[in-house]
Order: sequence, then C-alpha cells, then structure tokens
Amino acid sequence: MPSFINRREFLYRTGGGLSGVALSSLLHAENPYAAKAPHFAPRAKAVISLFMSGGVSQVDTFDRKPMLDKYAGQPMTGKGDIVVRQGHPGPLMPSPFTWKRYGQSGLEISELFPHMAGHADQLTVIRSVWGKSNDHVQAHYELASGVIRMGYPSMGSWLTYGLGTENQSLPAFVVIYDARGGPFGGPANWTAGYMPAAYQGTVLRSSGDPIVDLHPPAGMSREEQKSRLALLDQLNRLDMERNPGNSELAARISAYELAYRMQGAAPEAVDVNRESEATKKVYGFDDPVTEPFGRQCLMARRLVERGVRFVQLYHGGLGNQNTDTWDAHEDVRSNHLKHAAEVDRPIAGLLKDLEAHGLLDSTLVVWHGEFGRMPISQRGLGRDHNPGTMSMWMAGAKVKGGQTIGESDEFGYKAAVQPVSVNDLHATILHLTGLDHKRLTYRFQGRDMRLTDVAGELIPQIVA
Repeated sequence: MPSFINRREFLYRTGGGLSGVALSSLLHAENPYAAKAPHFAPRAKAVISLFMSGGVSQVDTFDRKPMLDKYAGQPMTGKGDIVVRQGHPGPLMPSPFTWKRYGQSGLEISELFPHMAGHADQLTVIRSVWGKSNDHVQAHYELASGVIRMGYPSMGSWLTYGLGTENQSLPAFVVIYDARGGPFGGPANWTAGYMPAAYQGTVLRSSGDPIVDLHPPAGMSREEQKSRLALLDQLNRLDMERNPGNSELAARISAYELAYRMQGAAPEAVDVNRESEATKKVYGFDDPVTEPFGRQCLMARRLVERGVRFVQLYHGGLGNQNTDTWDAHEDVRSNHLKHAAEVDRPIAGLLKDLEAHGLLDSTLVVWHGEFGRMPISQRGLGRDHNPGTMSMWMAGAKVKGGQTIGESDEFGYKAAVQPVSVNDLHATILHLTGLDHKRLTYRFQGRDMRLTDVAGELIPQIVA
C-alpha cells in the first residue's frame, strides 16, 4: 500500500470531511416543525382562513350603501377615472338583497348570510380593506403573501417558520381547497417561496382520500416499508454529504419523516366520520348544498384541535370560473345566492363548534376574498372586480365582536375612513399569534425579509 495519496484524493477526502461537518450540522439542526416560543403572549394559537375565491361583493354582504338605492341608474361621478377589469361599465346599481340588523350590536348584514348573522356579536367586520390588483391571480397572491407576484412565502409559511407546530405528527400549515378545483394561482398560494420547502402548505383533499399516497401500496408490509425508507434515507444523506448546505434536500428528509409519522396520526385527524351525527348536522352534512364546505370546516376544527397552526380553506374552484367561484360578472344575485348558500351554514357551524370545544378564544377565524366588486353594474346585472375596498371579518382570539372598522365611500367604491392595507391585515394577524411582524424576518439575498415588507400597521380596534 502506498504511504501517500495524490492531490485529487486529498482534496476529495478533505472536502468529504468538511461536508460531513455540514451534514451533521444540518441533521442536528432544530426541527423545522418544532414548536417555538412567540415574541409575546399570543391570543391565538391557531388561524383558520376562510378564503371566498372569486371576489365577494362588499355592497351585497357586509357594507350596505343606501346611496346606491337613492342614485340607482345614474352614472358614478366625482371618483376620477373608473378602472374596470372586463369593460361594460354601467350606472350605479343597488344591492338586490334585503338587509337587517342583528344581535345586541345591531350589525347590518344582508339576507345572504342568515346563519352567520346569528353570530353578529362575535364578528368584527372591517369595511375598508384595499388591495393592489384587480386581477384574480395577483390579488390571491397578495392576500397569501403580501406581494402580488408569485414566489414569496405565504402567511401560513411565515407562521410555521415563526411558531412551528404543537403536533409533530401533523403539518403546521394545511390547505384544503374546493372539491371543484383549486383557487386562482394554484399552489403558489401556499408556497414557502425563498424559505426552505419544509414550511410550505400541505394540501388535503376535501373529498375522497384526503391525503394522496399517504398509505403504502397494497401488499407492502410495515417491515418492507421501513427497509425502503431506510435505504432512501441513506441515499439522501449520501447526497447531502456531497452537496453540503442543500436546504431543499434537508427539507425533503424532514418531509419524508413527517409523512411517515402522518401515516399514524393524519387519517384519524381528518376522519370526520368519527364525529357524532349531531355535530355533522351543525356543519350542514344533511344537505348536499352545504355538505362539501361543511366537510372542509369540520376538518379544520379537528386539525386546530390537534395542534395545526394555520388552516387555509378555499371556497370556489376553477372547474368553471363563472359558476364555481364568487366571480359575479354576469349576475351578482344568482351567483352570490348560490355560493352564500354553500358556506353560510357551515361557517356558522364552525364558529358554534369551536366555541363548544373551548377553541374559539384561542383560534382566529378570518373570512375574506381577494377583492371586492364595483358599485356600478356590468352587463346590467353583474359587478366587475374592485380592489379599492372589500369587506372581511374576524372572530375568535378574544377579538371584540359586534363592531365595524373603517368605512368605504358613500357608494362602496374606495376605502375612505381608516383604510386597511393587506400589510396592515397581516401585521395584525401575526400580532394576535404572538409575533411582531417587524421582528419576524428571514435572511434572503442579503436582506432581512418580512411578510409585511417595509409596511404594516396594527389595526388598533383588534389588537386592543
């Protein structure tokens, strides 16, 4: 045996030793899913986001505008250039729905949501949220990540990065979308962006098998599966030794380990059939109209009950954009009647059930779309996109209910009093979960990135 090695062999062995150090560091680094301490005491341990995809009309749901009745059929003036997405701008169009005041607070809600209205004193309605784009995809991205471009971490990813999960056998960030199809923009809505892939959302299906390929193939024994996973783990670690610092591979290893643990915990967590018939009825399982979204809502309650940090529910899928989403270009009355009927009872059931399980005070529920709609008509009966103002509400997390925050102008065209940007909204949600949006940063390309970028102010009525 020669007592020397050539330069190539020396460099290979030295590099291998250094990569081994890097590998050890990566594999012994903090588990990306581990629970982490918040910046301060949180009011919410979990967030459930109810995303009404397609653009809900604020002037037909939570922001009544009597001036639309008074000036119906007249052009909207005094607002500068009116920018519409699809053309056909018409005159001012009153809401085709009746309105009532509900609860001790007298919160005004349209006839579309009679069941949600029963929780009026638990809702905080924000009537002055505004966005930057009247395009569905870009507006979805903004609500998800604060940026109208794809490739940025979503809020669920930021919460996973900042707080982890309380259940190591379930993902911290779960997405459940409409059985009719995914939302505008697809998976970029729950991406981890420039963060490690471990922080991206895990998609569960609301019909059929909720988790695709979770179980091993038929005929494969537990021992055989363990043997195959062990071999895969060896290959991954060998690759990591040769490519130290590969966060994608480290995330993949973490994902495989989580998936293995999920085989035991996830089927039980999403099995709504374990619930009583009385509970399922609360969510509308006894009606084919309400059952699909009711199933999503009940899955959400079971997930937060088991320590999942952020659950994103989408209503409205791209099977048919005009009929399967809230995109009411043709006829706002028929469109919103259909979709409100699908979600009203399940959402009211979710609030009731969270409260019954002692979870509402520690869970923040947020209801919203990607933008509002125009107060003028489109093609006679429809309404076009309007990022100038939209209405949304929050409930739970000890947020004071029965109040309204901000105002749109007299026609519901633009946010006028206390405008709330998406950055403000995100800063406030992070605050309720115990995170300071200015301190929650991730180093990327030499800059400390934030969900709220260089903006974001807390909504005082909510964080008080």
